[in-house]
Amino acid sequence: MTETRERREQKARTREALLAGARQLIERGAPVTVAAAAAESGISKATAYRYFSDPSVLAAEAGLAVAVLPYEQVVAGAETARARALTVSLYIYDLSVAHEAAFRQFLARNLDAGLRDGGQRRMRRGARRVRMFEAALESERARIPPEEFDALVRGLTMATGSEAMIGLYDVACAPPAAARETVETVATLLLDLYLGAPEAD
Repeated sequence: MTETRERREQKARTREALLAGARQLIERGAPVTVAAAAAESGISKATAYRYFSDPSVLAAEAGLAVAVLPYEQVVAGAETARARALTVSLYIYDLSVAHEAAFRQFLARNLDAGLRDGGQRRMRRGARRVRMFEAALESERARIPPEEFDALVRGLTMATGSEAMIGLYDVACAPPAAARETVETVATLLLDLYLGAPEAD
């Protein structure tokens, strides 16, 4: 069954509450455990463990969450869906580059957790960029089929952030300026593919 947007938003709120609890522990210099973060945020341990089975992943993401601007600030001044989506793509990429070491550590903790749980599919990531892309493109939702809207969000999600940074830096050996230009080019091509190329002035 397809998860509703309301349910996704509820999960996001729960996750953010757990991250806030973990940050409070970090600020006090207390050990970060899933149970302690649950207690800080008023969430049951059983629920907390569905979001974070590994305290190192929780601590790593809690540290990163502080750096992420609210969506409204990210897209301020971008007047069209296309401009908003491109702005989100470059913001997420630039954020990863600016905090490269922290994002690499966060990815490593997630990969380690996946190995420990036998590769079971679990909700380990906050998926902030997915929600940002959905919000950026909301005005186009009625204009294109739902499966195309979802495919566009997936494509944009894949083509930015720390995963794109690692692919461009470590595999393609791209210099920083060329790597960022590639992220912008791929996002533009995806937007052209699903929304149509913008009309010339």
